[in-house]
Amino acid sequence: MQLKPQDFVVALKLVAWGDQRWTYARLAQELGLSASEAHACIKRGLQAGLLAQNHEALAPEVAALAVHEPAAIYRVARRKRVSGEDAPADNPVRPHARQLAEFALHGAKYAFAADKTPSTIGVPTSHSAPAFAGVFAPGSEDYVWPHPNGTMRGIGIEPLHPSVPFAAMQDARLYEMLALFDALRVGRARERGMAMERLQALIDPSAPKPLERPVRG
Repeated sequence: MQLKPQDFVVALKLVAWGDQRWTYARLAQELGLSASEAHACIKRGLQAGLLAQNHEALAPEVAALAVHEPAAIYRVARRKRVSGEDAPADNPVRPHARQLAEFALHGAKYAFAADKTPSTIGVPTSHSAPAFAGVFAPGSEDYVWPHPNGTMRGIGIEPLHPSVPFAAMQDARLYEMLALFDALRVGRARERGMAMERLQALIDPSAPKPLERPVRG
């Protein structure tokens, strides 16, 4: 099993959705993937430990089969709603917050190293993204995902998947996490430090906060 960049994007999308109920059809549509790609991403995410099964969402006989039959995770048992609220356990899988955060902060930038292009028009990313206006120190070069309908000129960064600019524009929370990840890949020391703190808080809010220390660079 080789983890692919779109598997990481799918995991971040599930973080962005939080406790919302979702379907594979919706996941595929909002990320610009095919249904088969969405299923494959979930399967690899489970194998890599970025995602975890919601066993409560599965009928007992399906949960037992899931150990031997990965496809079994896609069969979701319907549960009763409580006071009309959506129950997150109805989803077949969920992000494994601690392990996903560890990978995002310390491994993904090496597994999916940034591939830069010459200055081009595109969708702002890294510290140039709209969510970080006034947050990061001024004076840095702008970075963009190359796209003909972009709003900014800057150094190009090839997105994790060709559909990332589209997916980011559909979901502000996902956009923020993808831009933070790019700040880890191409930002200066101060930008990387701030990006690590914010990305950790978004993916794994229950994690203890790191001790503050001065950042040089």
